[in-house]
Amino acid sequence: MKVRIEDTCTACELCVDTCPDVFEMGDEQAQVIVDEVPAEFEEAVQQAADDCPVEAIVVE
Repeated sequence: MKVRIEDTCTACELCVDTCPDVFEMGDEQAQVIVDEVPAEFEEAVQQAADDCPVEAIVVE
């Protein structure tokens, strides 16, 4: 699984709180810190995407 964050991110940090092994805060918005999401974090990444208030997390 791959994941990316679109420019609509509002830096609410929800994804970082949900899965800090995949997301971290950058200067202005969250960013993905892995190329490929490890299997053990896929459920948390999907949860972060589902909970994102501006739907900025795209799971591919």
